[in-house]
Amino acid sequence: MADTSTAPPQPALKRAIGPKLLLFFVIGDILGTGIYALTGSVSAEIGGALWLPFLLAFVVAFLTAFSYLELVGKYPRAAGAALYTHKAFGINFLTFMVTFTVMSSGVTSAATAAKAFGDTYLRQFIELPTWAVAAVFIAGLALINFRGVGESVKANVVLTCIELSGLLLIIGVGVYAVMQGQGEPTRLIEIDTGDSTAFLAITAATSLAFFAMVGFEDSVNMAEECHDPPRIFPRAMLLGMGIAGLIYVVVAVLSSLLVPAEDLAAAKSDALFRVLEAGAPGFPLGVFAVIGLFAVVNSALINMLMASRLLYGMSNERVIPSVFGRVHAGRRTPWVSIVFTSAIAVILVATADISLLGGTTALLLLAVFTIVNIAVLVLRKDEVEHEHFTAPSWTPWLGIVLCGFLATPLSGRPLQQFLVAGYLLLAGVVLWVINYYVVGKVEVDAERLGKS
Repeated sequence: MADTSTAPPQPALKRAIGPKLLLFFVIGDILGTGIYALTGSVSAEIGGALWLPFLLAFVVAFLTAFSYLELVGKYPRAAGAALYTHKAFGINFLTFMVTFTVMSSGVTSAATAAKAFGDTYLRQFIELPTWAVAAVFIAGLALINFRGVGESVKANVVLTCIELSGLLLIIGVGVYAVMQGQGEPTRLIEIDTGDSTAFLAITAATSLAFFAMVGFEDSVNMAEECHDPPRIFPRAMLLGMGIAGLIYVVVAVLSSLLVPAEDLAAAKSDALFRVLEAGAPGFPLGVFAVIGLFAVVNSALINMLMASRLLYGMSNERVIPSVFGRVHAGRRTPWVSIVFTSAIAVILVATADISLLGGTTALLLLAVFTIVNIAVLVLRKDEVEHEHFTAPSWTPWLGIVLCGFLATPLSGRPLQQFLVAGYLLLAGVVLWVINYYVVGKVEVDAERLGKS
């Protein structure tokens, strides 16, 4: 590794995101793979009361959003949760693991999208090996990501409009069908307990549905590429989450009204196709498949943007090797981080199924959200000169309880999700050891040389 004291300074990231682009970023990241790919899986956990876990997931996410808004206002830099953890606790190992956990959640989310792209929506037109589709899919996202954040967020606006049109199509068809007398209202209060209690059925479904509400936290990793982050973040994030949450609950209600829970569960990632068939039997499913393709592309693009910026930000904080902070002089994008996260995404998509990837993403982020809610309380004593959003005093405490509970086996979460998360975190521990005993020593020596 080169001496960091003599290395040329890296160019700054380009500030290209204003309030409107940020709003579309938040909406586009929340909408997408979750509702498009996991509706059937959530229905299998809860039964006909499909709307309930989506509503509860929204409440938990909304509480944590307040903590993120206070922290991004105080520290408007890339790296998000990892940066807040670093400032709150100052423990390099914990910061490193939060960095790796959030990066892993972004990559597993993108891998979920890649699976949905190949196994669900592209399959309506042509069947190809998942690994081949995933490799091309992720490589294409990496090229867009490398091209520049301005191009990426503008592509996000177009893709968000397309994915939003798909959900509005489901809502329009569903409302029309219900007005024509279709639908069974009693399904909305049916909870399939199976071999568990109603409480466990609800919490297990909420734990999975939480994947559909994540995404708002990705935006704080783009803070260094936003204009005036303390001012534009509160409105953009809260409005974006409100819009997405409302759409999700309405889609869930209409899905339960029109299609029996067992049929949604059997359809798995094809569940919204069944809703469309029930509400408009003659509607060409290929049109919705094309919309679904764009929706999962958008979700994956934003998650890969987040993961690469996270590594870049923590490299600047000297928590991970400085190589991840390298910025391409021409494109002004963190190219090493883009290549690294893209490679992991390809590996994951070839080795795990879609519900497992989605559940693991939610599990990882729930653990991180618990830490962020603690961090905002610890950092209340750290005052900054500029004005910023302040979360209500009670929201972090409630966020700690709810996020912490949903991240434990007590919530009814399958053991497999903990195993996948454990393997990812074990890889993180190995990387930390390498970083500590090799890179860490080199950087310390470089610091001493610079002072001598």
